[in-house]
Amino acid sequence: MATWARTSRVRLGLLVTGVTYRHPGLLAKIIATLDVLSGGRSQLGIGAAWYEREHRGLGVPFPPVAERFERLEETLQICAQMWDPRETGPFEGRHYQLAETLCSPAPLARPLVMIGGGGERKTLRLVAQYGDACNLFASSPADVSYKLEVLARHCDDVGRDPAGIGKTILYVGGALAGGDVDAFLADMEAYAQVGVQEVIVMPPAGDPAAWIDDVLGKVAPQLAGIGS
Repeated sequence: MATWARTSRVRLGLLVTGVTYRHPGLLAKIIATLDVLSGGRSQLGIGAAWYEREHRGLGVPFPPVAERFERLEETLQICAQMWDPRETGPFEGRHYQLAETLCSPAPLARPLVMIGGGGERKTLRLVAQYGDACNLFASSPADVSYKLEVLARHCDDVGRDPAGIGKTILYVGGALAGGDVDAFLADMEAYAQVGVQEVIVMPPAGDPAAWIDDVLGKVAPQLAGIGS
């Protein structure tokens, strides 16, 4: 049974797809279709891509980093245009040209856009300009705090309130991987203090379903009170 048939709350998307993997017109259509099928719960998670070995192994072109960021910005523009029912005209960019930006069926509402990465000059600028949420590595509360300060400055530059952008982190390994719930909750308290609103975790190798039941089952009820 499909995931969206088992729940009515979980948002569905990738954390995060690389801009190089799919043509932006098709990507916008994929997200829109998922939005319709899931009753309005799709989310686009996207970044500039980084894993050169995977690109080479699968035969996917891996442009230089500057070009990948250019493609990322054009992709964000294309998605916004395709998800706007008033916009069906062409898109003319440096890397992508679309004769029509028709998206049918249209998403039920404009899907959320999460931009992954902590690059201070380019990634966080794109978050300020186009993103509904950022996703940063949970390197340390101090480092995340600094990144969010940089994001706030970019928001000032484009005239946007940073409070309207979701602040999320990806927490891999650490205390939670070993089942140390108390240490993990202490970490989350520190991240909440610097403005993080949501944590995304990855199960360790082995039996992810059992880990979700045994570990996350204990953690989830206690997370709700952190930062409130």
